[in-house]
Amino acid sequence: MKEKIVVKNLSKIFGRHPGKAIEALAKGKTKAEILNQLKNVVGVNNVSFTVYEREIFVLMGLSGSGKSTLERLLNRLHEPTSGEIIIDGTDITKLNKKELREFRQNHFCGMVFQNFAILPHRTVLENVEFGLELQGVDKTKRREKAMQVINQVGLAGNENSYPDQLSGGMQQRVGLARGLSVDAGIMLMDEAFSALDPLIRRQMQDELLELQDKMQKTIVFVTHDLDEAFRLGDRIAIMKDGRIEQIGTAEEIISKPASEYVRAFVEDMNRAAILTAEGIMEPVKDQAFPGDGPRTILRKIRKSNLTGILMTDTKRNLKGYIIAKELGDHINKHKNLEKIPFEKSLLKQPTIVHKDSPLSEVINAYNDNTFGPLAVVDDNNRLQGVIVKGAIISALAGNAESDQTDDDSPTTDKVKET
Repeated sequence: MKEKIVVKNLSKIFGRHPGKAIEALAKGKTKAEILNQLKNVVGVNNVSFTVYEREIFVLMGLSGSGKSTLERLLNRLHEPTSGEIIIDGTDITKLNKKELREFRQNHFCGMVFQNFAILPHRTVLENVEFGLELQGVDKTKRREKAMQVINQVGLAGNENSYPDQLSGGMQQRVGLARGLSVDAGIMLMDEAFSALDPLIRRQMQDELLELQDKMQKTIVFVTHDLDEAFRLGDRIAIMKDGRIEQIGTAEEIISKPASEYVRAFVEDMNRAAILTAEGIMEPVKDQAFPGDGPRTILRKIRKSNLTGILMTDTKRNLKGYIIAKELGDHINKHKNLEKIPFEKSLLKQPTIVHKDSPLSEVINAYNDNTFGPLAVVDDNNRLQGVIVKGAIISALAGNAESDQTDDDSPTTDKVKET
């Protein structure tokens, strides 16, 4: 993945003695101690992270965590106290005002705020083309581009309306359209949907994801809503007291919280809706191949202490599941033969889940399963891993490792001698 934004050791101190505050932070002083002793406010404290091209990167945290301050630092609406902000290879902290203005026009779509920030004396069309106007784009071209984006965000027919004639959701679409109309790669969104009613908010989230699928922008999205963060973010940075506690996908944060703060933050989330089959699957201990004879397959089963084994070809394309007892009976039946044939009836169709299936679907599949573990496959039906009951129980309980044992576990299953 291509790096779009690289932040290194970035800090922002509000107050008269930022240098002293930076020194105090380096010595281990807390945000509260610096406020009490130096009367400085720590906005952002020595954060480093990377945002990749075309991802939605969410800054998540409670009020006062520093998420909005951090986003405003990314285009220098706030001037950093220390650190680097490298965008498309350019450290923008080193740009003068003229260079910064030109850089913003070429790289940023602007910001979409909670309060919409649209101009009340301009029509929808005039608001949407405002950024293009600032760039000096010809009137005919900017109108054409603005109308194109107005259609994309579902505002067709409202281009001549004024903001006070629109609903809250429509006003937010205007702000979104104004950002998208500018042909730049980065969009900054600060609590963009927080002021909307829940139903409209959900709709706007859906529309943003649909637009992102088409427009492929790099989006930094600030929110205090964990559901929204997990729904929108390719990756999420959880902040506390100006620092980043953890960066990861929703699944990584839910399954492996980096601190007690993060663990407490996400403990009420619906794990079954967020975790996926890939996140809880276990590696396949051994597998059979079409060229293996029955005796070879049985030796593999015994060696790995399984009650059955999955068969794939050499490219891991899934062929089926073989039950150890049935295989043993088949071998006993033909034990006088030097070469025992493999009968197709021994190959059962296992229960399959896609690696991206949510845990809720995995649970349903497991309830319908009659033998063996669940087989996890990719888009091409290639075997990726297996899921056993203990892994599901552990995931629902919030444990990183399962201490459960069950009859189809690839590490605990026993095979009776035949």
